[in-house]
Amino acid sequence: MKFIRQLLLFLIFPLCSNAQNGVYFIPSERQADSVRILLKHTINDTLKMSVFFELSGYYTELNKDTSLYYAELQLQLAKKLRQPLWAANACFQVAYLAFGLGNYPKALKAIEEGLAITDNEKSEKDNWRITTFSGDGSAYKARLFIAAALHQIFAFLYQSTDNIPKALEHFNTAIQLAEKVDNKAELSLDYMSLSGVYSEMGKPDSALSIQNQARRYAIESNYKIYMGFILREIGDIYFSKEQYDSAGTYYRQSLQESIEQYNVRDEISANLSLSKWARKTGHADSSLLYTRQALRRNQSFKVASIQSRVYNEFFVVFKALNNQDSAFVYLQLAKSLGDSLNNIERTKINQYQSLNLNNQIQLQEAEKSQIRYQNKIRMYGLIAGIVALLTIAILLFRNLRHRKKANELLQSKNEQIEKQKTNIEQTLTDLKATQSQLIQSEKMASLGELTAGIAHEIQNPLNFVNNFSDVNKELLIEMNDEIDKGNLSEVRSIAKDVIDNEEKINHHGKRADAIVKGMLQHSRASSGQKEPTDINALADEYLRLAYHGLRAKDKSFNAELKTEFDNNVGKISIIPQDIGRVVLNLINNAFYAVDEKQKQSLNGYEPTVTVGTNKANGKVEIKVSDNGNGIPQKVLDKIFQPFFTTKPTGQGTGLGLSLSYDIVKAHGGELKVETKEGEGSEFVILLPVN
Repeated sequence: MKFIRQLLLFLIFPLCSNAQNGVYFIPSERQADSVRILLKHTINDTLKMSVFFELSGYYTELNKDTSLYYAELQLQLAKKLRQPLWAANACFQVAYLAFGLGNYPKALKAIEEGLAITDNEKSEKDNWRITTFSGDGSAYKARLFIAAALHQIFAFLYQSTDNIPKALEHFNTAIQLAEKVDNKAELSLDYMSLSGVYSEMGKPDSALSIQNQARRYAIESNYKIYMGFILREIGDIYFSKEQYDSAGTYYRQSLQESIEQYNVRDEISANLSLSKWARKTGHADSSLLYTRQALRRNQSFKVASIQSRVYNEFFVVFKALNNQDSAFVYLQLAKSLGDSLNNIERTKINQYQSLNLNNQIQLQEAEKSQIRYQNKIRMYGLIAGIVALLTIAILLFRNLRHRKKANELLQSKNEQIEKQKTNIEQTLTDLKATQSQLIQSEKMASLGELTAGIAHEIQNPLNFVNNFSDVNKELLIEMNDEIDKGNLSEVRSIAKDVIDNEEKINHHGKRADAIVKGMLQHSRASSGQKEPTDINALADEYLRLAYHGLRAKDKSFNAELKTEFDNNVGKISIIPQDIGRVVLNLINNAFYAVDEKQKQSLNGYEPTVTVGTNKANGKVEIKVSDNGNGIPQKVLDKIFQPFFTTKPTGQGTGLGLSLSYDIVKAHGGELKVETKEGEGSEFVILLPVN
């Protein structure tokens, strides 16, 4: 049996190793099936890392959540195996997927981590199977290729936050790096994305020229997975210029290329574009056929956001055909699905907020408490020693004064002093023993408190996992009975219930995994270096990033943003990533507070979040205030405690403010809060100038 298994691995693995090179590699379904088999049989971490790379690539456009799961597993193993370029590649994949899911802070963190690797030439050393990222096995080309890909995602972030100059800067950096290593696949994708920026700027001719460059590079590199997207973008440009014949030609080519590349997402988009084109050119019946084809393909793809677009297109088509009844039905379906998507995306944002800022460890706070307690015991011991020494000195002085008067008494006094000295030494010994016992007790109490907190947080999702597992066992027993009876309809119904329960098990398992990952990140000290940082620019950047990240997930969210920056603040020496994450956490909490108050539909209420800075008394203040519901006085003393949260279950781990407090303390600063129930809250970060 062992020989057969080894032979199976030997036959399967070449499918992985001979795959197309590049961070954008997307395996075929057959290759994905092969590596799944390999994953079941291998215990080798290096092979697992390669398998996770391939599975993440396979699910990139099919299921971003699943793809992100495998990318994070690849990143963990790459770090464990000390494979820097494999880790940088995983950072790119995490950044791309997190951006696609609207989790901008997670994307930014992954980009920064990946660029920190690719900016270091030493990362070219000791990498396994570098041909995965460079066809000729050049580690230099692989490093620059991955760096270009990371800059492309950085450009996406700036484009999404309406910072077009920065977006163009990073697109140009990506193009320059790709040209250095002559990577035409990367150049195709860079130009494909850059064209969209010029379309947004209202420059269709420039956008068309750039998109044609993307098409040329895709053909030269034979990397055509996104050729359907490129052709559809060209068609859209001609459509906007009212050149409908050319637009239709490119839309049809887009559909054909997407089908050939098995890119279902772009195939559906091409059908919807053809439907729009047919309506515009007076072929409403053809428009209906294209829309039905899009709906049919999405039934296997099962992406809710695309389903919503299809329903909206049905509404417009039936309206053009004067079929008011059908138009009304699809309008209601689109509205219902749109509301559901908004709720799902809002939930995702709330779940991700706290996790994106975990850079310190909870055990670090316990160690600090122990050190403070130990210092206090030492101080008491020192005071006791000083008092004892003073007592001895007084006794000696008195003895010297009376030496001439009573020599007989001197001997007695000396014996008394010696006895007292012995007692003091014994007292000091007892104090040290007591000190050791108290330190041990404090350690055990801190460990108990930490264990209780973790157990409390993990118990809830584990209960769900256990309960649904028991239900699935009963359902499977029932399914076997129905199979014996030949009742296939009931078997399908039970199978659907089992699948639904498995999804719930997976969901709650990920909740528990998120808590554990949060604790692991909590135990990882920051390795950043302090550098002079413009506080005003940092606060303004993270305010825009947080706002646009939330807007990307919840289009209904709106709030007035105010900045009150002191121009005299200048630059101070901090770790910008750490302080930036503290500011981002406070801003996200402020957005959450005003959003919750806005849901109460109060007359005349306008959600407002204000970020300001000030320099006074040798310190710099960063203030984040909101006009939400405020923090109840009864829980105000607990908000900086680990695991304490005022958010509903599943929407927060209770680690964000605790870690923010630790980061500020590590910088020698303070984190304060002022609040009034029903009126709002203000968090103040105080940092020393030097």
